[in-house]
Amino acid sequence: MKVLVYSACPYDQDFLKAANHGKHELHFTETHLKEQTTILALQYPSVCCFVDDILNKKVLKQLSGGGTQLVLLRTTGFNNVDLKVAEELGMTVMRVSRYSPYAVAEFSVGMMLALSRKIHRAYNRVQDGNFLLHGLMGFELHGKTVGIIGIGKIGSVLARILQGFSCILLATM
Repeated sequence: MKVLVYSACPYDQDFLKAANHGKHELHFTETHLKEQTTILALQYPSVCCFVDDILNKKVLKQLSGGGTQLVLLRTTGFNNVDLKVAEELGMTVMRVSRYSPYAVAEFSVGMMLALSRKIHRAYNRVQDGNFLLHGLMGFELHGKTVGIIGIGKIGSVLARILQGFSCILLATM
């Protein structure tokens, strides 16, 4: 199948080409999908979109009018898609069923550590040859209270990781 992949960064292209195994005819554009860019999908039976792409009523009608009947999302969320209009137009919308909860939780902890230990500032200083510690004193996560909004798969993994830091956890469903 011929697929136009919107919002395709170089790493998206690499991963999608590798996963495709030559089964589909993939075409890539770094352009975001919106009303003004639906023309790029003319005669493509399928488009592949990301979180910042707009799939409202007007966009879906334009895509459908150009021959697109399958919308593939590279996300689990689909709040950017007017599902009612897609159904009315006979378009199929598919999404990623899940992400690795470990990858997302570990990345979250990495960001927490970067902020608490001011790693971003330290990195920039070292690049400039400045090895002074002034202004780089961070704080320990040990014993800190951390709030987690949503204890699904990702939130549960995050909670287990933060328990390893001896954090006090507050969570909501």
